[in-house]
Amino acid sequence: MAESADGAGLYAPDSWLKEGRGPRYLQLSRHLAAAIGSGTLEPGAQLPAERELAELAEVSRVTIRKAVAQLAADGLIEQRRGAGSFVRASGGPRLEQSLSTLVSFTENMRARGRAASSVILSRGVHPPSPEESVALGLGPADPVARIARLRSADGVPMALEHSSLPADILPDPARVSTSLYEVLRASGTAPTRAIQRVAAIAISAREAEHLSMPEGAAVLKIDRTGYLATGRPIEFTRGLYRSDIYDFVTELRLDI
Repeated sequence: MAESADGAGLYAPDSWLKEGRGPRYLQLSRHLAAAIGSGTLEPGAQLPAERELAELAEVSRVTIRKAVAQLAADGLIEQRRGAGSFVRASGGPRLEQSLSTLVSFTENMRARGRAASSVILSRGVHPPSPEESVALGLGPADPVARIARLRSADGVPMALEHSSLPADILPDPARVSTSLYEVLRASGTAPTRAIQRVAAIAISAREAEHLSMPEGAAVLKIDRTGYLATGRPIEFTRGLYRSDIYDFVTELRLDI
């Protein structure tokens, strides 16, 4: 029989802590990963709360936070806002999003039967940065609307998105609660095509905290410039997507 997720013996330091085997958080995360792989921690099992786990493992809460974040980055557990950390079923399903179809995060999650949500990190109207001026064809006096959001599905943090649009396209960023594209479609200013550039980068400490990942973990950075049918660029979005959850795919065809 698999040991309960709250079994004290599983988390006691004499079951996982070894001298010279690396940082404590990494040893603990490896130990729990092995427990998940062996079935000792079954799919759906909930880990003890951070404070309780720190007491059981006899380490600091910072160590626990880093160990749990590593398990989340490895796709072994999912962290549900307000509920806790749970073992994924078979490492959890990965999400695929086509790079060939222009859909929003909300539409992509809705198509998969998942509830999308957003936390607004910042928004406002500002003078454009040099990067925004180039991407959107703006002059130094042309204001730009900015909105930064933490995107989640079923309470699990998925992505950080920073979007910039000319202020005449989005005069009031406060209109955006969840889906930017739904707001743009309502005003007839949604992009009809986009160019995306994808790269892998190491995440910063602040970004890692938002996405429940360890600092320095790899994420997918996608810069997207969206255009109206007239050819005018009206959206520049930089997104950081969890590489342990997301797969971006594209279809290639032989041009004959």
